Amino acid sequence: MKIVFLDEYSVCNRDLSQIKSLGDYTGYETTQPQQVIERCKDAEIVITNKVVLDAETIATLPDLKLICVAATGMNNVDLAAAAERGIEVKNAIGYSTYSVAETTLCSALALLREVTYYDNFFKSGDYAAADRIFNFDRPTAQLRGKHWGIIGLGNIGREVARLAEAFGCKVSYFSTSGITRDGAYPAQTLNELLSSSDIVSIHCPLTHRTANLIAAEQLQQMKKSAILINVARGGIVNEEALAEALNNQTIRGAALDVFTAEPLRESPLYYLNDPYRLLASPHNAWSSVEAIDRLVACIFENIKNFIAKGL
Repeated sequence: MKIVFLDEYSVCNRDLSQIKSLGDYTGYETTQPQQVIERCKDAEIVITNKVVLDAETIATLPDLKLICVAATGMNNVDLAAAAERGIEVKNAIGYSTYSVAETTLCSALALLREVTYYDNFFKSGDYAAADRIFNFDRPTAQLRGKHWGIIGLGNIGREVARLAEAFGCKVSYFSTSGITRDGAYPAQTLNELLSSSDIVSIHCPLTHRTANLIAAEQLQQMKKSAILINVARGGIVNEEALAEALNNQTIRGAALDVFTAEPLRESPLYYLNDPYRLLASPHNAWSSVEAIDRLVACIFENIKNFIAKGL
């Protein structure tokens, strides 16, 4: 089997020896759109994290039998075109649950405790020049006793709920699919969840139901002391509306790990009146070394099982 990995950089130089042992392997650090067809022309198995395999590209690859998505989301692959040609598409499920959930908790704590501001206060020399032991420029808050609202109670949402509850939070959720789940956490409408929650975190896929789910109207429903966290997909939160809400102090703060365009080239989020109200990271909430190793193992199993079926 000829195996091609189009964007190896996405697994952060982790050990790929098991995958390489399964066939004639070629890996590329990155792949531009115009390079995809040439690099995949003889491949039977293609691994991609974010490189797009659309219907037009798939139609030019007669040898292709398996697409392994090195992620959970598969929106970079035309699934209908693959199915039409009998090409299997496998993703990696559950590998980043703990990593993303921990990032979510970390974001809430960092914003409530004003970690970024006080870290900068120390490193800038302001603390060394101060005449007082304590500094209370920005009031902090604790997590215990807060109401945590979760949008999307899938694997990651449930792990966030477990962690939030362990920190003493009351947890509820809104189902973006409309399917309510039995369990310990009460379901709410989106309006109820937004108006009652101190922390709102998003853990749902980007679909026609969730695109622009949190816009100006929804942000206005939140508490002025509330925090919004999006570690799911860009496009669920309207970034312009969020920037305005942060500038107008409609909500206390926000944490974003995902954006409508990645990298985010130009955005009002770069020009906030008070930048400490936003905690942002470059789509790496999932990327602990433990999570990446689980991802690589999942890709290996997907390919191994596929090859075994053909023997």
